[in-house]
Amino acid sequence: MIQLKKFVTAAVLLIIVHSGVHSQVYLTRSGFVGFYSKMPLEDIRAENNQVFAAIDPGKKTLAFSLLLRGFMFTKQLMQDHFNENYVESDKYPKASFSGSFTGDLPPDKDGVYKVTVKGNISLHNVTHPIETPATLEVKGGRILGQAEFKLKPEDFNIKIPSLVREKIAQEMRVDVRIDCGTNK
Repeated sequence: MIQLKKFVTAAVLLIIVHSGVHSQVYLTRSGFVGFYSKMPLEDIRAENNQVFAAIDPGKKTLAFSLLLRGFMFTKQLMQDHFNENYVESDKYPKASFSGSFTGDLPPDKDGVYKVTVKGNISLHNVTHPIETPATLEVKGGRILGQAEFKLKPEDFNIKIPSLVREKIAQEMRVDVRIDCGTNK
């Protein structure tokens, strides 16, 4: 627990320093990231509700960070294999995203805004670029975000043994949902 607190504190400080003193940053520590693989032999469903996210609408930047051990699977054995054999979460404990978005996002005007998010995902000691459409919604002084995209384990040097290769999709669908408030 102390490691998580240090991690979150460092992430917050990094984002605030990069944001500048005059920008208003919207934060959450309870964002959501889930990934899914649907195959004839077996479905995989893993979800993490402990995602740190920050959005700076003035600079049009956003960042996410999460501990990989925070993913909960429908089967304990899948969770064990994910952490020990695939992402090696003891060696590479976190995943992160840092990037920007296009389009307008007036934080003082409620509405739904279609944007394109572009940046880099870091996972398993590999950084990979990504660009995806997303929705940002300003609602009652909060910013809600939602995106869906696909990732390939091989893009992050995650090896899938041939014995289980038929059970795991070559691409994982990733869902992201956040609800950020101001850091006042």
